[in-house]
Amino acid sequence: MSFTIADLTGDRTEQYHQLAAQAAALVAGEVDRVANAANLSALVFHALPELNWVGFYFYDGRELVVGPFQGKPACVRIPIGKGVCGTAAQTRETQLVPDVHAFPGHIACDAETRSEVVIPLVHNGALVGVFDLDSPKPGRFDEIDQRGLESIARAFLDSLPSA
Repeated sequence: MSFTIADLTGDRTEQYHQLAAQAAALVAGEVDRVANAANLSALVFHALPELNWVGFYFYDGRELVVGPFQGKPACVRIPIGKGVCGTAAQTRETQLVPDVHAFPGHIACDAETRSEVVIPLVHNGALVGVFDLDSPKPGRFDEIDQRGLESIARAFLDSLPSA
């Protein structure tokens, strides 16, 4: 199977609609979460500008454990409630952080990261993990990014088996 990342056109909202459609097509028919997380990480990392890390952390019943990603080596384990990822997992709310240095308890896996957005992944009421994006640019992410990335996270969650 060959997959080409299509150039995104239009305004940012339209670009995210196009990217979400690419994400849904990429995971269509595949139920393996590692395979889908790997491909979605690569898709988003190469499609969006000014990113230095895109990936998934999976909840193992006690903490978040690094899963497929694109970028520099990452923190392997993150306690629930700690840092931006752990906070997103605990609250089950997207964390949009314009300045990671101002976030209480931020965990610096990559010293170059200045802003971050983390989307919790909840499937059938259970925490699966988080979808995490980092940027070396302060204020890189806004509400348009949040909504667009949440739609990509939904494509991942929709690919998971129901049971």
